Amino acid sequence: MPVDFKTLLYSVEGAIATITLNRPDRLNALVPPMPQEIEDAVKLAGADPAVSVIVLRGVGRSFCAGFDFADGFHHWDDQIKTDGKWDIGKDFQWLTGPTGPVQNFMSLWRSPKPVIAQVHGYALGGGSELAMCADLIIASDDACIGTPGPRLWGAYLTGLWIYRLGLTRAKEYGLTGKPLSGSLAAELGVINRSVPFKSLEETVRAEAERLATIPQSQLAANKLVVNRAVEAMGLSQVQTIGSMFDGMMRNTPDALRFLEIAESEGVPAAAAARDQHFGDYSQAPKDQRPDPRNVIEVDSI
Repeated sequence: MPVDFKTLLYSVEGAIATITLNRPDRLNALVPPMPQEIEDAVKLAGADPAVSVIVLRGVGRSFCAGFDFADGFHHWDDQIKTDGKWDIGKDFQWLTGPTGPVQNFMSLWRSPKPVIAQVHGYALGGGSELAMCADLIIASDDACIGTPGPRLWGAYLTGLWIYRLGLTRAKEYGLTGKPLSGSLAAELGVINRSVPFKSLEETVRAEAERLATIPQSQLAANKLVVNRAVEAMGLSQVQTIGSMFDGMMRNTPDALRFLEIAESEGVPAAAAARDQHFGDYSQAPKDQRPDPRNVIEVDSI
């Protein structure tokens, strides 16, 4: 029986469940209730005995462009504001709470069934954090993967960027927020591999089908062992600190100035000023942007 989600599509074919972020007009940027619906869909797949593997992808030109702070930054008012003003305590409580985005994203991590993130176009900010919670990440060569928050107005939330980058590169990319192409991310070991866009769906599908040949109990056991090793290195503490500083860094004088520019001149203008020294995301030279012709159609896979 089809499930009626507001912000995503859910389908099952054989042993593979596909969760498709479905806000193509906004590059699948995150708005309520998308984070919670992602978790609900992951749980739905987890409870289905016919499903062995989950694929997470985005329809249209991108995987996910991060949290949607357009339209006057009001999508998230109920979660982070009190009497119309930013409430740091409320922000932190939301980010770290059981129904907040960190735990929503971490449903991919907790799922006993392996999750493959199929990344194309932009995977930025919260969109990149979401992808990092998957078990395998396969991207198109020209994908743009990054989190500009460390430059201004945010911090790492899930902490998994840090673990995937390793110490040396986490220092570099954690301080500068420089974006990675899919091919560079694969070269650095941040993702599993990148392929030409035309091969992306076929590659992900083949990987999912191979995983589905392994007994579900084996998949669950081995995933749990790897997860526990990372968790023993302090993942939950990193997530708490990251969520705390994410809210705090949105309330510094520099961050408030960023907000003023965004509200008066638009988000692209504020982002361009922030990003000009380290490699832009939305205003990058055309040869550094994902090819806009690379589109995932709803009826594929």
